[in-house]
Amino acid sequence: MGMSGFLHRDGRRIVDGSGKEMLLLGWGLGNLYVKEGYMWGAFNTPRFDRSRRIEQVIEELTGKEYARRFWRLFQERYIAESDFRAMREAGCNSVRIPLDFRQFMEEGEGIVWREEGFTELERRIDQCEQYGLYVFLDMHCAPGGQTGANIDNSVDDRPRLFMDADNLEKSAALWRRLAKMNRDREIVGGYDLLNEPLAPGGCDHLMPVLEQHYRDLIRAIREVDANHLLSIEGAHWATDLRIFRERFDENMALHFHRYAGGPDLSSLQKYLDKAEEMNLPLWLGESGENDSEWYAALYPLSLRLGIGVNLWPWKKLNCANSPYSIRKPKDYDLILGYVQGGPHPGFARSRRILDEYLENVLLENCDLNDAVMRHVLRRPPFSLYAVDFDELPGKGVSYSGSAFPGQDDYRKNTGMCICHDRELREPRFAFDSQWDRFVLWLHEGEFAAYTIQAKGAVACRIQYAASAPSVLEISAGNERAAVELTAEGSHASAPLSLPNREGASAIKISMKRGAAQIKKITFCPPSAD
Repeated sequence: MGMSGFLHRDGRRIVDGSGKEMLLLGWGLGNLYVKEGYMWGAFNTPRFDRSRRIEQVIEELTGKEYARRFWRLFQERYIAESDFRAMREAGCNSVRIPLDFRQFMEEGEGIVWREEGFTELERRIDQCEQYGLYVFLDMHCAPGGQTGANIDNSVDDRPRLFMDADNLEKSAALWRRLAKMNRDREIVGGYDLLNEPLAPGGCDHLMPVLEQHYRDLIRAIREVDANHLLSIEGAHWATDLRIFRERFDENMALHFHRYAGGPDLSSLQKYLDKAEEMNLPLWLGESGENDSEWYAALYPLSLRLGIGVNLWPWKKLNCANSPYSIRKPKDYDLILGYVQGGPHPGFARSRRILDEYLENVLLENCDLNDAVMRHVLRRPPFSLYAVDFDELPGKGVSYSGSAFPGQDDYRKNTGMCICHDRELREPRFAFDSQWDRFVLWLHEGEFAAYTIQAKGAVACRIQYAASAPSVLEISAGNERAAVELTAEGSHASAPLSLPNREGASAIKISMKRGAAQIKKITFCPPSAD
């Protein structure tokens, strides 16, 4: 599929060669070349938390010969052509491919290239081109490790990229070769120079080395490639903006990550302010690992603000918050038990378990979590919490913003009454911000709007609590439906007829009489209501 020139910066926008804005939406291929233990179902298990350790354990379980065969098949099957086709069919236009420097060069003294790594990457880029997916090359594991954590496949959780001159030299040489290889390929959207450099916790003294290395990498790339967009991340999980005092390159995007916290405008504001100050496009280049309703709140808002989005990851074992879930093989818990200090399952049994795993990773054998992309794009059926009403274009259009004060800080600047219906609990997962405890208290004369991607007939189902009979109006354009709320009830619904065309529609929920706490709104086909 032909592309229209190279992606590049045009002020605050990323555009293609024809000047058309390209709002990126895609997924990261976590676990393909850069493996993380949690994607295998091993949580908080240092022995099985990064590529080099996972590879070692697989060899311990199965022997050298089987392990070599396993990783060859794993690489072919974990992400195949069918995955890229599914991404395109789901509405994506881009993909972020995490790279490990060990694919391309040997560890140890000097620079010894591994040609098979470049061949493999070229094969993947060809597959993406077939389906019109822009490829962003993500240096997830630079020589020595740039983060100081398991995600960079470091030896000892130290960011040795910035501590050893040999690693700095290898890093620049690798990016120069990757740029030379791809300098004429328009399907390559850009180069993500370093993923999440310098984790929090005692490495800030290396910040000047990070800044200088970015300059060295850009110099090495621009010697051979003047075409491609550069994606630059700050420190502290790509959330720290201190290094962005000036543009590192005229053709760059400011790249940040967002996992935890409330999914509202305030969570994006510091990045919007910095992008405005520096006249740079923003890319939310890694995010996810949360509830579907969190996706429905944050990602449509980001896209409406002109921020491209890349989620993480496309598939993993036994999950509900990635588009595809790999089924757990029979007796797989024996593998997990071993990495946690239990007995060896036996070589033959380990091979049988992993043979089944290799079958299960194929897309056609995975379970589709279609709710994930439906929430990302707000395509019915999907749900969102009532407090996540539209923030744009703003007060008077997206919400009424009366003088009622909220009891909590979430979206307090909107002037809507937001309170909580429960206290904080133990987090359910690492990035649980517990914003789902908030409810929207609508009083007479107040309203809130919710933009969805739908056409034709749709039902709007409201979860609520009211102390007295009240009346809501649900409207879209000239369509209106009155909904009576009772003190005894908890759910109410109304059908709407939207324009029979693809595109966005704003659903407005207004309190006509009385008051009620609105918890959750579900949009679905009328037959599903």
